[in-house]
Amino acid sequence: MKKPKLSKKNFIWLLCCGGFCLAALALFLWRGILVGKQESQQMAERWSSDGGVAQISCFFSENAGMTEDRIISFEHTLDSVLKEASIQTESENEGARLWVDAYSAPGMLTVSNQRAALTVNALGVGGDFFLFHPQKLLYGGYFSGSDLNQDGIIIDEEIAWQLFGANDIVGQIISVGGTPHIIVGVIERPQGKMEEGAGLDEPIAYVSFSTLAAQGQVTDVNHYEIVMPNPIKDFAMQKVKENLYADENETEFIENTDRYSFAASFHVLGQFGYRSMNGKAIVYPYWENLARGYEDIIALITLIITVCLAVPGVTAVVWLIFWWKHKSWTFKSLWAKLSDRIRSLREKGYAKKAQKQKSQKQKSQKQKVQKQKFLTKKARKDESGSGPALAEAHETEIDLDETERN
Repeated sequence: MKKPKLSKKNFIWLLCCGGFCLAALALFLWRGILVGKQESQQMAERWSSDGGVAQISCFFSENAGMTEDRIISFEHTLDSVLKEASIQTESENEGARLWVDAYSAPGMLTVSNQRAALTVNALGVGGDFFLFHPQKLLYGGYFSGSDLNQDGIIIDEEIAWQLFGANDIVGQIISVGGTPHIIVGVIERPQGKMEEGAGLDEPIAYVSFSTLAAQGQVTDVNHYEIVMPNPIKDFAMQKVKENLYADENETEFIENTDRYSFAASFHVLGQFGYRSMNGKAIVYPYWENLARGYEDIIALITLIITVCLAVPGVTAVVWLIFWWKHKSWTFKSLWAKLSDRIRSLREKGYAKKAQKQKSQKQKSQKQKVQKQKFLTKKARKDESGSGPALAEAHETEIDLDETERN
């Protein structure tokens, strides 16, 4: 039977399928790189590498009335909720926490020193904001909502240059709306078209929520985020919705934990055409704008990966169907061939076993013959021709005769 030859046309198509597979691999790696850059969406992984937690984001409209006091009340309630659910920390550290959260609101501030005065975008933050949103620090560090003194400020390098003409200015005092604040950190503001479109196109400063509220810029919280235990699906989301007491018509809840999974990307593709429609008066912060922008890009990459894999996949299915229709065998012939093979293996096994037994028998007989010769020779050396040696030789000869008869 002649072997089927691969035509030039089929060979070219086979190369194309290989190219599609390589393209899918390259896109898959690029997708992973883009997902890895979304640090603000990966707080759950940083908080617990073992899983079992969920990251929930809440965005409120101006009419939601979500105050800082309501956030603090929710935090106390959450401890009781987790205790009722028998969820406890397994760490030996007494200060270990089951959850971590942050909240913020945007505004404008006037920052000044003896050299200059600037009106800049500001973000008033509370809780562990910088755990959720790590910045690229050039100098200094962060402040936290748990700090006793809420007079710290973090500015980007553009503000630093306009106020001091330098970046290394940690510890310097500037006026924030007439109140002295200490510069605790200088950051590099992210650059790029995506970042600029998300709202990072102008200088920005980070202060405590209380500072921004004291300047009369904000009264309510606009963004709240939490990472908490999620022992079963949607547990965390349900508890946040139930105990935050936020009007769902004025609030958008998002679970960030698996936001960039393949399933989530297909869900985004399914919302094509109406995803950008928002009937709620919610203004997203820059990190959510970035997350949504990359969500669309990653979903598109996922679609292209699927198409690239579908081409060789469909080709393989068509080839299998063609091969099946033109096969020269049946299941009956395969079973017969398999039965013959099993029977042949069994016969070989039996023959090998018999040969081994025969070999062992011959070896045993040879050893007895050698022993008999040795004993006979030893008995002949005995002067009387009798004695123990002669008797043993006679017994061995009898055993040998019996072996030969068997």
